[in-house]
Amino acid sequence: MAYDSNFKPGLFAGQIILVTGGGSGIGRCTAHELAALGAHVVLVGRKLEKLEKACSEIIEDGGQASFQVCDIRDEDAVKAMVAQVVAEHGPIHHLVNNAGGQYPAPLASITQKGFETVVRTNLVGGFLVAREVFNQSMSKTGGSIVNMLADMWGGMPGMGHSGAARAGMENLTKTAAVEWGHAGVRVNAVAPGWIASSGMDTYEGAFKAVIPTLREHVPLKRIGSESEVSAAIVFLLSPGAAFISGNCIRIDGAASQGSRAFPLFKATPGLSKSYNGFHRAYLPDVLKEQEE
Repeated sequence: MAYDSNFKPGLFAGQIILVTGGGSGIGRCTAHELAALGAHVVLVGRKLEKLEKACSEIIEDGGQASFQVCDIRDEDAVKAMVAQVVAEHGPIHHLVNNAGGQYPAPLASITQKGFETVVRTNLVGGFLVAREVFNQSMSKTGGSIVNMLADMWGGMPGMGHSGAARAGMENLTKTAAVEWGHAGVRVNAVAPGWIASSGMDTYEGAFKAVIPTLREHVPLKRIGSESEVSAAIVFLLSPGAAFISGNCIRIDGAASQGSRAFPLFKATPGLSKSYNGFHRAYLPDVLKEQEE
């Protein structure tokens, strides 16, 4: 089997695309789709085992991939990683700035260390990677960057540290689009809402219990798929988005719109259908019971 992409074969043939957080979740799915479209994908992450597995999957499916172990929060490590990618593969054509992580906690119980750790992962690390890719490659050859946000427009109760970092990344995206446009570099972002991904199985306790009910708070009355996020990323990297920069696509089934005072209607079964082109996708355990 192969990735069932909506985009034309060979779209990124001969191009080098860096995907941070490429060993799991949305990053893994996006890396698979980009490789299926002809790119050589360089997966970046902290955990060797995940990178090796995702890389071997892509190669087994006939794609081109390699990986770099790197903690994106470490400035010197990021500089060295980007330098090695450029030395081994040449110019970096695109960057999917996907790596991130957080944990559920109310603001009153988040320590300074915990807050700073999440901000370093979801904002500072993304900045370091984007800056080095620009300075070492894209400033000379152009390219495009897609940053990862989240649905944080109504605040992120229970994850205020992540919401603050994601909001900062939205502003960084706009600033980079203006400052780097002269070099032919486009910078955009995607903001997923509730997506059926392996990350859902990392949560415990009360937050885990809420996950199966999330679809009831989405106007489309369903959870999104990793492929639906990947498709938006691929579009923003593609020539079809050549005049789009400084923007963010919300991939949340309209969950970030409207008002809590407006009651959502009961869903009409079967009208909103999920797109899932990823042949290696799997349903998170926390959602499996709901599907049975």
